[in-house]
Amino acid sequence: METQTAEAEGWKLDPLNASFLTGIPILAAVGMVWYTMNYGVSSVELGIFGFMYIACGLSITAGYHRLFSHRTHKATWPLRLFYALFGAGAFQNSAIKWCSDHRRHHLVTDSDDDPYTVLKGFFWAHIGWVMVSQEEAVVEKVDDLQDDPILAFQDRHIFLLGFLVGMILPGVAGWYFLGGVAGFLGGFIWGGLFRIVIVHHATFLINSAAHTWGTQPYSTANTSKDSPLLSLFTYGEGYHNFHHTFQADYRNGHKWHHWDPTKWWIRGFSFIKVTSGLHKIPDKTIESRRMKTTYEKIAREENKELQESAMSFVDRLRSSYSQLDAHRKALKDAKQKKTGVSNENRKSMCIDLKHEIKQTKQAIAQIRNEFQQWMNGLPTAA
Repeated sequence: METQTAEAEGWKLDPLNASFLTGIPILAAVGMVWYTMNYGVSSVELGIFGFMYIACGLSITAGYHRLFSHRTHKATWPLRLFYALFGAGAFQNSAIKWCSDHRRHHLVTDSDDDPYTVLKGFFWAHIGWVMVSQEEAVVEKVDDLQDDPILAFQDRHIFLLGFLVGMILPGVAGWYFLGGVAGFLGGFIWGGLFRIVIVHHATFLINSAAHTWGTQPYSTANTSKDSPLLSLFTYGEGYHNFHHTFQADYRNGHKWHHWDPTKWWIRGFSFIKVTSGLHKIPDKTIESRRMKTTYEKIAREENKELQESAMSFVDRLRSSYSQLDAHRKALKDAKQKKTGVSNENRKSMCIDLKHEIKQTKQAIAQIRNEFQQWMNGLPTAA
């Protein structure tokens, strides 16, 4: 049935990609069993795997995704070079091609033009779209990336760089730390073959599972879902509904306790000026959007009373945030004002404004608490 469907839509198998995506897991499984039986596994092999797993995985999530695709921040050339090299080692194509596909995915999510739409099935979104070639590859909307000499170089030499960094480098590390051909094979199998499989499917889960399972607290406009569980396996990319709603934010897990190693990586480098211009969506915008989405969900249930309650929370929250912004601006102006007002009056004014800011924050906290209690008391259908 799948073959008939594929033929009907004019799909054809891409021999190179299909062979790679099915052959590497087989080689990794056979190699790991053979190597373990003959040489065992030490902390060296696991360490090489861990380093390559982190370096290649974060080069995709922090580099290919949040830096190059969405421009959520800026990075100096050494970090961009790191992403280019280890991103190539992840064997997910060049940054230019990867970002072209990803930007189209966001532009036309869930449509026929979406390269990996989940509406064609879980398998298609996960891996099928890479194994099957529908037409000649389209590379567009990446002029900014093609102007970057590092990415242009990577794009021209993607297969050589991928082979050297993704397979030879871990083998050389094994040879250096363990010695001999056996050491090279240990690094090659664990840090190369096995790591490629794990990083591949961690990335692929975002295209498939993150559009299938989870919640939609910020938008129901497409199939993107939030899944804290999925974030554990994807460097924090599991908060996918948030990401589709606020693509310009360098975080996917926007709260401090959300498991998002990629945002911590990006933020950490900002302290030593390697990354800069980290873009964050204001909390008030995020919270208003969350309440608005709740209202939209209720609206589909056609319950007027619940709709009015939801909009009341949204209006109160927006009003309180506006008051907070106004009080903060007035406090800043009062502190900066040097003439026309005595020091005693200015001090009194600042105290009053600080009190008003405190009261407004308490009002916002109260609205949040009331909203949560209201949510908990909603009928299941709503």
